[in-house]
Order: sequence, then C-alpha cells, then structure tokens
Amino acid sequence: MPLASPTTYADYRQLFAGCALPLAYVDLDRLEANGQAMAERARHLPIRVATKSIRSVGILRHILEQIPGIQGLMCYNAAEAAYLASQGFVDLLIAYPTLDQNAIRACGDAVRRGTRITFMVDCTEHLALLQQAAQAQDLSLRVCFDLDVSESLPGLHFGVQRSPLRTTDAVLALYRQLAQHDRLQLVGLMAYEAQIAGVPDNAPHQTARNQIIRGLKAYSLPRIARRREAAVTALTQAGARLEFVNGGGTGSLQTTSREAVITEVAAGSGFFAPHQFDHYQAFRLQPAAGFALPVVRIPEPGLVTCAGGGYIASGPAAPEKMPQVFLPDDGRLLATEGAGEVQTPVRTSQPLQVGDPVFFRHAKAGELCEHFQQLWLIRGGQIIGSASTYRGDGQCFL
Repeated sequence: MPLASPTTYADYRQLFAGCALPLAYVDLDRLEANGQAMAERARHLPIRVATKSIRSVGILRHILEQIPGIQGLMCYNAAEAAYLASQGFVDLLIAYPTLDQNAIRACGDAVRRGTRITFMVDCTEHLALLQQAAQAQDLSLRVCFDLDVSESLPGLHFGVQRSPLRTTDAVLALYRQLAQHDRLQLVGLMAYEAQIAGVPDNAPHQTARNQIIRGLKAYSLPRIARRREAAVTALTQAGARLEFVNGGGTGSLQTTSREAVITEVAAGSGFFAPHQFDHYQAFRLQPAAGFALPVVRIPEPGLVTCAGGGYIASGPAAPEKMPQVFLPDDGRLLATEGAGEVQTPVRTSQPLQVGDPVFFRHAKAGELCEHFQQLWLIRGGQIIGSASTYRGDGQCFL
C-alpha cells in the first residue's frame, strides 16, 4: 500500500502552513520504510544505529522501538556516549578513539550504573589512557579494535585514512600490548569499508566515473572480506573472545552481511536518506527528512532568494556536498553561489512569493540536526508532533 506521505510542492506547503521558517522535518512513515528496507538488505543481522547521522534522542528512541532488527547505538565520541547513557540507552559502541578524560570519566560513571559502553582503540596510547582512567575509577572497560580495510593503490587511496591497524600482524601486536593492561577487555572488532558504504556508484551524468567506482568496489570487496576473516581468526586463536564483529554502512549492508565473521552491521544515513544515497546502483531509499527555507526576496523573475541554507556536508568540497532543492521540483541552485550561510538563491519556474517555503534535502545525514533545534514529525501526511535535536537539547559534541 502506498504511503500517505506528501509528494508535491503544494502538499508540503499546505502541510507546513503556519509553521515558522526555516524548519526541518522527518517523515516517520518513510523513515520506517527505509529501516525495514535496510533490515532486509542486512539479511537478519542486527543493525547498530550510527548516531552521528541522526543526532536526535527522540528519533533514536523511535528507531530502536519501532523498527525490527535494530540493536544498539554507534556513537561518534565519548561525550555523546555519556549523554546518551544519561538518557537511558544501554548498548553503546564509540566509533572513534577519544582523548577526552572528562568524557571517559563520565562514561566510566555510566558503566558503573550498568550501561554497556565499548571504547574504540587502534594504538598503545589509547590503551594506556583507558587503563589509567579505569584504574582511577576502579573498574574495567570494554574496548574494540578498529581494523582499517581501505585500499592503497598506485596513485589512489580508495577509502578513508582511518586506523593504523591495517594488517593481521598489527592487530595481533596490539592484542599482545593489551595483555599488559589488566583493566581492559577486548570484546569487539570493527572494520568499516567506507569505500563501499560511502561512495555512490550511480551518479547522474557520470557514466565513466560510475564504471570506475564499480570496478574498484568489485576489486575491493573480496579483499575486505579476507582481511576481516583473517583478523578475527588470528584474534580467536590468540585467545580473544569477541562478542561482536562490526562492519558495513548504509551503502554496503547487502555485501557486508554475507560475510560469516560479521555479527552486526552499522547504518545511520539510510534512515533519513539524504540525496547522496539516491545514487547507489544496489538499492533505493525514500527521502524521509529535509528542511524548508523562506523566500525573502525576488531579485528577478524566475529567481528567488532564501534565508540561510549553507548546510554543507563533510568531506572534500564539491557541488554534491551541498543541499539540493527538493521542491519545487524544477528548483536549482546557482553554480556561482551555491548554498550560502545567510542566503541561497534558487532558480524555479514556480511563481513563488515572499514568505513561501522552498524545500531542500541535505547531502549527508548528520549535518541537518546541527542547524535546527527541532524536527517536525510527519505521520500519514499530517504533522503529529516534534522531536528535539541535540542542538535543541543544548548539546554539541564536535
């Protein structure tokens, strides 16, 4: 049965009539449909939610409570993990190493209260800092090794520059160092294949690039699987008892979940489905989140100027990192200005007036909530309430 969600500019304008602009929204019907589609691609493996893509306690609760197959959160730093623990979340994996001793201490307090928090490590300095913190609080801390599975090719690094743990030997060397830290327990291995999960391979008007990306992915996938399996086997033979092996992302659930050693996958952006995720060959998602800006002036016929809008995604600066006009459906940014901090010009044939909304989709998921204090919630084509963002809760972690 089709979702009773707004589809046209008139639908959205009527839906938000009377709401102050600018605003951000989440369509819960579409969010849940995206979650269910990702669960199917994950082949019944549990999905750990990447919180940096959501950044709203209310939306995180909704995902965990309403979408089958969701289990635990992947936080982006220790301060965020401590905050989410204070909000009642109990299974938290910190995706990146932390040197923030106050945040580590706050996480330790949460551990003492019964929250399961796992710290990410990839070097001896991380181990030493966590050992010192654990001794000071008289407790044990859980750690996860971050295995780098990017590809170094002649003239190209395919993936992200992440962890120094690039080989099984390096993983085993760190495991031997771990034995000198009696307050730390290795419980997991993470290996995130960013070159598969985060790189679109079906971008419009880029046929040659798409073919190259697909070829690189096809080359990289079996190598990633072998490296993950080798690391897990070596750690197990060395005596490690891994509770979980984490991999994947929104763009790679269907491939990562095929690996026998993987016990859980991670995803975050796919719940909101920003426009970057329109351009993958293997799957389609529904646009579940966006924002609206008011038209504040009309420089000439066919051109309107909106207030704000410069919500640029992380990564190398490029046009695809900017928001895109969602509705009116013929709206487009100006190549000479793009999306600006205080104004964003839009060309459209729609006869807009001062005060009318223009609807946009952001490029990547996490940036949206950094610019709004609340998200209007849509269900069945109607506004049913709102959820505060981290910003609305007075929180800022990076």
